[in-house]
Amino acid sequence: MAQVTVTIDGKSYRMACDEGQEEHLVSLAQRFDRYITHLKDSFGEIGDHRLAVMAGIMVMDELSELQKRMRTTEGEVATLRKTRDDALNQSGKNDAAVTGTLNDLAARMESLAGKLAGKP
Repeated sequence: MAQVTVTIDGKSYRMACDEGQEEHLVSLAQRFDRYITHLKDSFGEIGDHRLAVMAGIMVMDELSELQKRMRTTEGEVATLRKTRDDALNQSGKNDAAVTGTLNDLAARMESLAGKLAGKP
């Protein structure tokens, strides 16, 4: 286990994390600190606990909005996949129809060529 020290609202906290996750944890702490700073700038000194709760709610609100957007995007992707599959299916049918028509035309041309050449 790796350990890092993060600073939130001017206070240092020593935290453990998986090896290789140190920079990610520091980045998350910096983002959370920005929420705390924003709230302190907006409301002043209202207590560490209250600031942490308000920042947590802001983060959860952001997460909720992102989850809604993700569900919408997943629905759009599913629709696009179905449209693609339908188009591929139709394309396959069109290819088969064109191939059948070309084969029929080739047979007719061979028959006409045979008649023109005097073959019964």
